[in-house]
Amino acid sequence: MFGTHNLLAFLFASFLVWITPGVDTMYIITRSITQGRPAGFLSVLGISSGILIHTIFAAFGLSAILAASAWAFTAIKFAGAVYLIYLGIQSLLKKTGSIAAPEMKAMSRWQIYQQGMITNVLNPKVAIFFLAFLPQFVDSESAFGALSFLFLGILFVTGGTLWCLTIALFASTVTKAIRENTKTTTWLERISGGIYIALGLNLLHNKLQPAS
Repeated sequence: MFGTHNLLAFLFASFLVWITPGVDTMYIITRSITQGRPAGFLSVLGISSGILIHTIFAAFGLSAILAASAWAFTAIKFAGAVYLIYLGIQSLLKKTGSIAAPEMKAMSRWQIYQQGMITNVLNPKVAIFFLAFLPQFVDSESAFGALSFLFLGILFVTGGTLWCLTIALFASTVTKAIRENTKTTTWLERISGGIYIALGLNLLHNKLQPAS
């Protein structure tokens, strides 16, 4: 669809990314608790806007590379596969403890949205992740160009936004589960790590197979 492949694998890997607790999750939860549900929803929209910006930059940047050189795009996919394996190993080896909620002062609604967006946009790890993740599910021979990347990015943003809105809605309960149940967090890290490694190894295996 729209020049993509392995869409179910993409959605499954994305789901694991969404549910694994991180800085964005704690930002949403803390805002929801300290300033109420509307603040939590605005923090979600801010973070989702940041991810959408990453998606747009990745889509047009990667599609331009693909249009210019199929070899360069393949090199990026290889590098992305290696990076995903690296992330997976990091997740498997990571010693996960409880997640501390950051201390936050009260802000206006616009400031809450703005902080969520800027924090996400300025996070280089998010940009690198998108550059590594999206190309794995795009057919290099497709004629859809940037649309393929945008399609995947919008799916990622939509699902992530719905999950984060759910977290904001049930902030008090989710906070306790995430911050105190370290076993849950550890297993989510391990599962995500395994998926990253599998994605990377699968790509490398496919590329190293001799052409028939």
